[in-house]
Amino acid sequence: MLNRFKKYIDEFKTFAIKGNVIDMAVGIIIGAAFSKIVDSMVKDIIMPPMGWALGKVDFANLYLTLPNYEGKIIHYPSLESAQAAGAVTINYGLFINTLISFVFVSFAVFLLIKFINRLRLAADKKVLYETQKTKTCPRCFSSININATRCPFCTSEL
Repeated sequence: MLNRFKKYIDEFKTFAIKGNVIDMAVGIIIGAAFSKIVDSMVKDIIMPPMGWALGKVDFANLYLTLPNYEGKIIHYPSLESAQAAGAVTINYGLFINTLISFVFVSFAVFLLIKFINRLRLAADKKVLYETQKTKTCPRCFSSININATRCPFCTSEL
């Protein structure tokens, strides 16, 4: 029994110490922080001018109040006052903010991944170039030294 438990502990250590797990954990932590930054950008920088341009609309304050148990709809001046009064609300403005935030986060992650892939491709080309000792002549397709400026077989300039 103790031997089996030790085996599980050893397997877990191997799993936890692998680079992929640590990279994933770091990615999740950075992603959460990045999400907060983009969320703040949407709420504090993008949405106020957008609301102003649309006629001073504050998306965070858009909501529907459902009827109370007597069937009456009470109108409140703000979402906070409706929630403080215990009214049941559908907060579609907050949903719009979250949706816009998602679009911006997705686009920012897309640009970040595109940039990282470009760097990775450049690094791979550099490694390939440094490890490659020969190249192919575009005219006669002979294998020649990577540093050659003229093909020794067909004498064409490279």
